[in-house]
Order: sequence, then C-alpha cells, then structure tokens
Amino acid sequence: RFLHSAPMQRIPWFAVLVILLTACSSQTLPQPRTEEEVHLFGPVAMKLDTFSKVKDWSNSGKPAGVEALVEFDDRFGDRTKAAGTILFELYDYRPYWPDPRGGRMANPWTASLSSYELQKAHWDPASGAYVFRLACDGLLWNHNYVLTAMFESTPGNRFFSQIVLRGQTENRVEPTTDPSKSGLGHRAPQP
Repeated sequence: RFLHSAPMQRIPWFAVLVILLTACSSQTLPQPRTEEEVHLFGPVAMKLDTFSKVKDWSNSGKPAGVEALVEFDDRFGDRTKAAGTILFELYDYRPYWPDPRGGRMANPWTASLSSYELQKAHWDPASGAYVFRLACDGLLWNHNYVLTAMFESTPGNRFFSQIVLRGQTENRVEPTTDPSKSGLGHRAPQP
C-alpha cells in the first residue's frame, strides 16, 4: 500500500525534480542588455592591442599571418564586449610619412561578432580582448606592417584603430633571464 501511490501524488514530485534540475544547471543563457546597460557598459572606444603581431600558428617556421587582438572599452575605461563586424586591412609600412600606410598587402578580412558562438570563439578572457587570426602569405619576420581595423556595431556606431606591427627576428620565445649575463648563475670552475 505504501509502495504504490496514486498518479496525482507523483506529479508534484516530478515537477519538483524538474525544477531542481533546471535550477542547478550551470549553463546560463546570455541575456540582452537593457538600454540603460548599453548606455553605461556598451563600447565607446576600440583599439588594436600592442600584442597584435605577425605570427606562425602552423609551426612551419614561416609567418602564417597576423594575430590581431582587438579591445573595446566602455565609458568607465573598462574592457567590454561588442557586437558587430570588423574589417581588417594590412599595409606595407612607410617610415617618416604622416600616413604610414603603404601598399595594401592582401585583400581585407571581415570578421563578425554578431552571434553568441562567434563571441565565444574570439573572446580571450585573459587579455579581455577578441583574437583574430588573419592568414596572409608572403609576410616577413623582420618587416614592419600597418594593421587597421574598422568596427561597425550592430546599432551602427563606428570605431577605427591603426597600429604599426614592428618587425621581429623570428617567432620564438625569448628567455626572460640569461644567467651568464646577470651574475646570478655562476658555474663551478671546470677541473
């Protein structure tokens, strides 16, 4: 008699179970910002981060393209996210010119930040910036380039940023210290 319960008594326990499982879910869906939140925390500035550089992500020893880091700031100067489209262009560098952009190195790249999936794919929480890999053949490690980015937000605001990518010797990680030069790593005399 106690093992069997009427169907009407099982329904509330089932409903409680569903509510508990739903409440304990760790996956939260993004909520759109209110108009006031957009005004306070929406992007008011964009810049290409100084960590943008020519990079080899294919491990071939040759530049595969440019890794561009794009930051957006809100009105408080804090990093924020943005929705819209970015147009990247890469130019040869012309030293001593008011506009250092020389000839264009490749066709422009277009990147979208208009969906939840694209936001997650490009957002780097450690740097607070979006990361884009712009493939381009024929780049040289020791050459300077000019990278530009033009962003058009979903509401229609536009931002522009430009940075000179300084030439590097090659794409390798340099040691942070050299014991032989710092006086910290004395070696024992050889017998």
